[in-house]
Amino acid sequence: MPDSPYVAMGPRVAIRHTERNDRAEFTRLSRTSAALHHPWLTAPSTDEAFDIFMTKLERDDHEGFLVCLPETGAIAGFINVNSIVRGAFQGGTIGYGAFAPHAGHGYVSEGLGLVLAYAFGPLGLHRIEVNIQPGNEASLALVKRYGFRLEGFSPDYLYIEGAWRDHERYAITSDMFEAQG
Repeated sequence: MPDSPYVAMGPRVAIRHTERNDRAEFTRLSRTSAALHHPWLTAPSTDEAFDIFMTKLERDDHEGFLVCLPETGAIAGFINVNSIVRGAFQGGTIGYGAFAPHAGHGYVSEGLGLVLAYAFGPLGLHRIEVNIQPGNEASLALVKRYGFRLEGFSPDYLYIEGAWRDHERYAITSDMFEAQG
């Protein structure tokens, strides 16, 4: 994709790396989507929070992607590959969120497929994990569509929205992803 900001394109969405100059749009979308995200996640909604978020994404063990509508460039959501461990593990964890008004249209779902292909391709990862709160039906349905398998339960796993939240742990390997064709 010469001269394109996108690292991968699907039928309806494309993914590109999150950049510092996305701060105003990202934080605006995070504020607009706060009710949608509650209580599942807190996306950076201030300049300071976004700058901290970007400092993390700029490290070698993180990759941040925006799910975009390529015809307009509108940001529909975000997907991050976090805590990448190399060596014998070759894995990482993902986190994601859709932004209003684009939630519920399958854009983040399509974007997840693009990010998984990128993670298992150019990034050379073997395993991706995701941790989801048990009541988050939309997120559970998303990972099940891609064949993630349930591997465990983690009580009090993450501090979100003022409380330690239980999570179910799902994972997919490059072999599982490739077998889906």
